[in-house]
Amino acid sequence: MTTSTSLAPAGAAGPAPADALPYPQQLHRTMGRFASFAAGFSFISVLTTVFQLFAFGYGSAGPAFVWTWPAVLVGQLLVAACFAELAARYPISGAIYQWATRLAGPAYGWFTGWLMVLGQVVVVTAAALALQVVLPALWPGFQLLGGDPSPTTASGAANAVLLGAALIVLTTLVNAVDNRVLSWVNGIGVTAELTGIVLIVVLLFTHTEQPASVVLHTGHTGGGAFWALLVGSFTAAYVMIGFDSAGELSEETVAPRRTAPRTILTALAAAGVGGGLLLLGGVLAAPSLTDGRLASEGLSYVLTSSLGDGLGRVLLADVAVAVCVGTLAMQTAGTRMVFSMARDGALPGSARLAAVHPRSGMPRWAALAVGVPATAFLLLNLVSPAAFLALSTTCIVLVYAAYALVVGALLVRRLRGLPVGEGADADERGRPLFSLGRWALPVNVLALLYGAAMTVNLAWPRETVYDPAGGHWYFRWFGVLVPVVAVLAGAVYRRLRR
Repeated sequence: MTTSTSLAPAGAAGPAPADALPYPQQLHRTMGRFASFAAGFSFISVLTTVFQLFAFGYGSAGPAFVWTWPAVLVGQLLVAACFAELAARYPISGAIYQWATRLAGPAYGWFTGWLMVLGQVVVVTAAALALQVVLPALWPGFQLLGGDPSPTTASGAANAVLLGAALIVLTTLVNAVDNRVLSWVNGIGVTAELTGIVLIVVLLFTHTEQPASVVLHTGHTGGGAFWALLVGSFTAAYVMIGFDSAGELSEETVAPRRTAPRTILTALAAAGVGGGLLLLGGVLAAPSLTDGRLASEGLSYVLTSSLGDGLGRVLLADVAVAVCVGTLAMQTAGTRMVFSMARDGALPGSARLAAVHPRSGMPRWAALAVGVPATAFLLLNLVSPAAFLALSTTCIVLVYAAYALVVGALLVRRLRGLPVGEGADADERGRPLFSLGRWALPVNVLALLYGAAMTVNLAWPRETVYDPAGGHWYFRWFGVLVPVVAVLAGAVYRRLRR
């Protein structure tokens, strides 16, 4: 496969000059390799999402749900390999939108970016709600509204909204201050999270209570076991997104053609290994697999029960830091997507959303455009935690659909015999751009098949998942209805602005 590159959209007249961007440099290019890695790793935020969804995965498929983790990791690595090629060739903010646009044209790119923006906004909301899983377990005083702190109760759901809103206000401020502050906070958070993962994994495996053979059981038999594992895979699917964030921040990264491909892959690989060990260690260290607490309280129960209250709370504090930094990284990625689309005049209020503060180099209005609706979505948790579960899963459907659209456009380009890009043929150090070489086509095909299958799996209208209480058919079909409505709304908007 060629290692050339182009920054011109599909159908544009002629390639851009080598290493030239089609936009003036407005964002401050100050992020190094570790900061780029931190952006992707923080978005994945293993501690945040594993602690948030461990109980769901275990409750759905029993101890065997840990096997869904490596399956999803392999699939996402295929997708990440395709993204790494694109990151080297199109080092522009708003990566998913920009890649799709340059591979398949403006209309295709707009719909891909639109789905991704919607997904990223709700992902920020979902991550902020994870504080309720951690903070009250760390100290009862964080249950500010009193009552049962469980996220599925009325008092727990209301307190989750309060904590989540405070966090999103804080992350919005950081996203508006300065790129260096953002990198500094991300760097500290990632260091704390990596340290926490290592400590928790070591402690869990040195306090095992269950035999290793328990991971062969789902609690279901026959065909029911297979379907249970498909639901159990939601945990891994939810965790392992956002590795493309290194591409989202390309215009703020030093030597992005060289750096971004590496950090996309290393962020996902590090998160995949760490998260898989957390899941396995959590199951093996659980005091009981049958008392119901593992399916309701998840890893917080394991830490405080198996490791002692004092040590467990220290580790929970580290998880709380990971939740905050992860929410920040998710909002940062969404902000860059909004900024990138607005810079092309593709969103309402584009002139303001594309504005960059000259001193800080931050797109402040774009940060607000993500933070305000993310805070508003928190209110759904007051209506019903089940409603928010449906919306949270649906946002992952949107992200997976956007990923599949990019991978699909890349595959079509390969099958047509077209180069992935034209122009520069080397990175900033004069070395060949990242390339899958002869493996490019099979990896691309498998990545698309995986992405399409996982999107269908996540969106499948399961009553036991989306409407366990019954009587709300729209919850059950949320994963189908929301993407359809999003596409129709996008089509109407594009038609009206012509």
